[in-house]
Amino acid sequence: MFRRRRREDADQDRAGYSAADAADGEDWADDEETGEEYAAQEVAAPANGLAGGPWDAEDAFPTRDRADFGSLLVPITPMQQIELATDGQRVIWVSVKSGQSELRVHAFAAPRSTGLWEEVRPEIAAELASVGTTAQETAGPFGTEMFAHVPVQPGNPAAGTVPMRFIGVDGPRWLLRGLIIGAAADGTEPAEPFEQILSDVVVVRGDHPMPPRDMLELRLPAEIQQAIEQQAAAAAAEQADSEGEQDEQASHQIDLNPFERGPEFTETR
Repeated sequence: MFRRRRREDADQDRAGYSAADAADGEDWADDEETGEEYAAQEVAAPANGLAGGPWDAEDAFPTRDRADFGSLLVPITPMQQIELATDGQRVIWVSVKSGQSELRVHAFAAPRSTGLWEEVRPEIAAELASVGTTAQETAGPFGTEMFAHVPVQPGNPAAGTVPMRFIGVDGPRWLLRGLIIGAAADGTEPAEPFEQILSDVVVVRGDHPMPPRDMLELRLPAEIQQAIEQQAAAAAAEQADSEGEQDEQASHQIDLNPFERGPEFTETR
């Protein structure tokens, strides 16, 4: 089933990129103009997680069921639910939910010569400090990560907090960001299923030039997009057939799950 809901786009603000996006144009130009000089300095392969990845699309990664979201190939399992979060214009997260926890993932372009995660962590810490919480750096299966209890409603302590783990993996010209939210972030629920998923994500960076910190495009899987178009066409045809019937239901639901063992897909806004 495919549902649409509206949501605040505060997650994008927490990403730690907005303040520096404009300043990176010159670094990008330097990378493109002197690419040969960087050839011997390219970022090492990403830190190995529980499944050996995350993987670059050029890697010899293991075959398994993955949903294709353009820049990310995300593993799917029978019991998980996948959501796509948007800011109203574009998809900004792929979110995998199970129990009282979720994993959000997206990826960004990075320079050839250096990784971004070392730069981004202080920015995340500053963002968290601005809403009244302190981030702690911890060691995890992907290297240094961050943990914090983030206010549900900044400025309203009565609303409580939610535990979050901020994970970053530097790959060849990309940074994969993972955010584990809820019970799995503080150990109340097992975190390993989400770590396994993050570890088995494949990042499709592409060869086209991009400024560092630009988010790699996420899009609906082709099967889902086709089902949406079919649903829209069916709705339009039914509306035309029933023109003049004021009490006709305007909503039409169909099964949009194209995967044999796939998850439920949700789009949130």
